[in-house]
Amino acid sequence: MTNNSSPARYYLTTPIYYVNARPHLGHAYSTIVCDAIARRKRALGIDTWFLTGTDEHGQKIERSAALAGRTPAEFATAISAEFRGLWDRLGLTYDDFIRTTEDRHKRGVQHLFATLRDRGFIYKGYYTGQYCVSDEAYVDGPPGTYCPDCGRLTETVSEENYFFKLSAFERKLLEFYEANPGFMGPESTRREVVSFVRSGLKDLSVSRTSFSWGIPVPGDEKHVIYVWLDALANYITALGYGSDDAAEKARFEKFWPADMHLIGKEISRFHCVYWPAFLMAAGIAPPRSVKANGWLLFDQGKMSKSRGNIVRAETVQAVLGADALRYFLLREIPFGQDGSFSFDALVQRYNGDLANGYGNLVSRVVNMVHKYFGGVAPEAGAETPAENALRTSAANAIAAFGPAFDELNFSEALKALWTLVAETDGYLTFNAPWKKPAERSDEEHLVLQARVLATAAEAIRIITALVYPILPDAAAKVWRQLGQGEIADAAKNAFLTNLAWGGLKPGTKFGEPAPLFPRAEKDAVERMQNLEDENNRTVVEAATSGGADGSSAANPTPAASSTPEAPASALSIEPAPAAASPSVVSVQPGVGGAAEHDPNERGDHNLTPVTAAPVDAAKPVESIPVEPIASELASGRLSVTPANAPEGAPLHPVDSPAPVSSTVITIDDFIKVDLRVAQILVAERVPKADKLLRLEVDLGYEKRQILAGIAQYYEPEKLVGRKIVIVANLAPRKMRGLESNGMLLAASLPDGAPVLAGFLEEVPLGARLK
Repeated sequence: MTNNSSPARYYLTTPIYYVNARPHLGHAYSTIVCDAIARRKRALGIDTWFLTGTDEHGQKIERSAALAGRTPAEFATAISAEFRGLWDRLGLTYDDFIRTTEDRHKRGVQHLFATLRDRGFIYKGYYTGQYCVSDEAYVDGPPGTYCPDCGRLTETVSEENYFFKLSAFERKLLEFYEANPGFMGPESTRREVVSFVRSGLKDLSVSRTSFSWGIPVPGDEKHVIYVWLDALANYITALGYGSDDAAEKARFEKFWPADMHLIGKEISRFHCVYWPAFLMAAGIAPPRSVKANGWLLFDQGKMSKSRGNIVRAETVQAVLGADALRYFLLREIPFGQDGSFSFDALVQRYNGDLANGYGNLVSRVVNMVHKYFGGVAPEAGAETPAENALRTSAANAIAAFGPAFDELNFSEALKALWTLVAETDGYLTFNAPWKKPAERSDEEHLVLQARVLATAAEAIRIITALVYPILPDAAAKVWRQLGQGEIADAAKNAFLTNLAWGGLKPGTKFGEPAPLFPRAEKDAVERMQNLEDENNRTVVEAATSGGADGSSAANPTPAASSTPEAPASALSIEPAPAAASPSVVSVQPGVGGAAEHDPNERGDHNLTPVTAAPVDAAKPVESIPVEPIASELASGRLSVTPANAPEGAPLHPVDSPAPVSSTVITIDDFIKVDLRVAQILVAERVPKADKLLRLEVDLGYEKRQILAGIAQYYEPEKLVGRKIVIVANLAPRKMRGLESNGMLLAASLPDGAPVLAGFLEEVPLGARLK
């Protein structure tokens, strides 16, 4: 059993990110935290290996790829490249990026599976029960059970499986937790996991036969290995587990067990129960610790693509820079707790701490050294009590910063360091080396200037060295301005191991002063919001054109022909095509608006896909007369209940080529609108929104969420089961922080009350109105 306990090496990992959507700020948070830890470890002289990557197998990826019109491999490659590209643009210093579709990973996973089977911990059986496709997790309960983690409806699965004897590890896991109290964090995670294990463990299915996008079971290739056994193994396959290569074997022996798996709190059970059990069964040491970060909340809801409340890291980087994002996330959010993100808070923290604080302090001191001493560090001379006090403050900052940071208490570490920033700024202001009183001689003033500027510059050097893991770009600029060379070279030489007062030597030639953190102007928030809006529009356009970036949903039906199959004076109902593979609705990010979310809600809330109901082709298709459709239906900006068109407005082009008015549309405009029959599954009021109802509707080939402004006219419970007509290809829109994917059709009475469109005859779900 590998059990390397050398303090001279450190192995940490991010979760590998599922390629069902492009990266957002929640993904960036976990990876930035790991990058900061890795930078500090290296600067302390510790040989560090930092792993990140992407999780690319599973039924959800297979379905999402089919929806996007790509193979699973093409789909996964495109989204994985988005993650890696963003990490590179943010300057993250990972040592390896693992993809679970790589041969080295497949080889290692199959080796692990064979080892578990050979050691008697895997057997073949038959599984019938509930399965959550979104979380790739088995769920106890009867048909109709909702996933306890993400809240989606589970699917009933019946198939031959291989099972892992998880039940054999209940006592071993509890003993392991007891012997290793620091294994799990924070404490809330530990309590939850221990409670789960004490409630009793059942054997776990570790293979699937109902889909093929995965790693085949060695010797029984009709089975693919359960995605969580596959995904968790990345932490050892990336080091070379299962390889015959001597160098890869040596790396595995050197760095395993991992010192820290940093994960999102929603996957604690997989990492703290299943993963150590798999490793114990294989004779491999478990990781030393698993630390769970909280959720990043935006508009009071967990940031996720299906909620439509995501923010891209690129947006902040473009306006304020990557260091601003890193500082805000680590300063504002106590690690392990949920943290709120808003552009307003970001700009306030940026201006207060970085522009007006650290950045302004550096600018003042470096410029004055150039102005008064020709850009050369002066001799400080004899200390006064003021210099002694600042030296003591610097020693206190060094003593407080390291332990807090190493305990992942980044917020407290930065608070301690910014106390030194404030004290240095106060020291500089009090002594005012730029101002010479009339009673002070020129010689006395020069001595004061030298003492004060040399002391302040040394304090800045201490601050910069400590903050380097969090503000690497800014620290590199300041290090050069202080004449210290390249901070990356200093980090390679373990400059944090002997950090102490007195490192800035008299006579050191300073670099040229340069702006560090220009103050964010009043339009910074608006600029970031505009970038997000533009990004969202781009994603929506990609979705409607069949792009596969993982955060978009393809149009469920082909684009309408320019020649209608039914008379233009009426709508006909066309049965929905039976899907060869079930579809998934991936929800786009939304724009603006306040949100009302339950912060305890867990997971990305894509609704569980279902297979389209069969259509009786022999049954004649009915035509129904409808009111003319208003021109707003051709627009991407629709109200929840569109108003009627003026009386007599035609739905077909007139014979003469007369100009079309703003209230008349052509048949080419109308056929762009994809009208579908749907059934309401869930109806509930939106908190603090008197007019809005949140609906979950079934289109036969997929399920989706729609917001409708009908709460004043319809009781939610009476809508469940009702068949309605929706606009199915409307661009997603955000209201109250929730994403709406479509629109209900309704007539509008003189008093403004809506009357939902419906049917007298039986109509299959997903049928198209034409």
